[in-house]
Amino acid sequence: MLIVILIASELFTNALEHLGEKLNISEGVTGSLFAAIGTALPETMVPLLALLAGTADANINEEIGVGAILGAPLMLSTLSTCLMAFSVLRQRGIAGRIRPERSGFVRDLNVFLFAFVLAAAAMYVPQQERYIRGALSVALVLTYVVYIILTLRASAVLVEDGHATETDSKMYIARLGLPTNLLTILLQLALGLALLVYGAEGFIYGVEGVAHLLGISALLLSLLIIPIATELPEKVNSILWIRRGKDTLAFGNITGAMVFQGTLLPAIGIMLTPWQPRIEVLSGVLITVLAAAWLRMNSRKHGNGLPLWALLVNGLFYITFLGMTLW
Repeated sequence: MLIVILIASELFTNALEHLGEKLNISEGVTGSLFAAIGTALPETMVPLLALLAGTADANINEEIGVGAILGAPLMLSTLSTCLMAFSVLRQRGIAGRIRPERSGFVRDLNVFLFAFVLAAAAMYVPQQERYIRGALSVALVLTYVVYIILTLRASAVLVEDGHATETDSKMYIARLGLPTNLLTILLQLALGLALLVYGAEGFIYGVEGVAHLLGISALLLSLLIIPIATELPEKVNSILWIRRGKDTLAFGNITGAMVFQGTLLPAIGIMLTPWQPRIEVLSGVLITVLAAAWLRMNSRKHGNGLPLWALLVNGLFYITFLGMTLW
């Protein structure tokens, strides 16, 4: 299934570049919206399936749902960012820089931090306060709507400034003799996306089986193991883009998914689960906020890009979380 994911990611990123170029939109829109939402489907399905069509044990369903919801942003802000930087460490050096388009990068992180802190605060609202919880859920959904509007509005200016989506390789499906037009681009995009979902779901099934054999709890499984499997599409896509020098697409794929999963999924969790401040949950929230804040701080300190060493530090945040959780 990992091989399926790798092939699907190559098809998906290739088609997405051609789609962005065809629509004349910025790399920010292509990465933060199109790629982020597309590759976020596998991990989005896990908590939804667990909560709506899970096992007969409602407690286990809720644990898997909460863990998967909060585990995804944790993986993206720590492990995914670190692996992306590590993939170009030899190419750019420890003092090298990754240079995403700054305004979109900062917008993604600002929106994510606001939404994720709001979602964390909702854990302290008693379950019987349904109206307050409902209002917080609506606020998170509206936050994502505003984020989409801001990202789309910024696209035209960014295209004029030279940040348009451009492709440097022929579309794979066109190598079969088919023309490169909107229909064939969408066809390859759909094929890549379908393979991504299929591969990720199969990978999750295998990982869950191993975890159960090892006797790992449902919450630990959903916080540590399932997000690693479901975040593979983002990791692979970002690694492919960063190695081609497409820093905005690579980082937008990660930060855009963070916004998606830091707004819409917690909104579901607040309404469908107890959403309580358990110690293992709070440790994950704390590490996620610290990792995102570290990225935001470095974007301000280093105006000409983020140094690789700073991104590798995000991997230490993940190791810290593992230590806190397993201890």
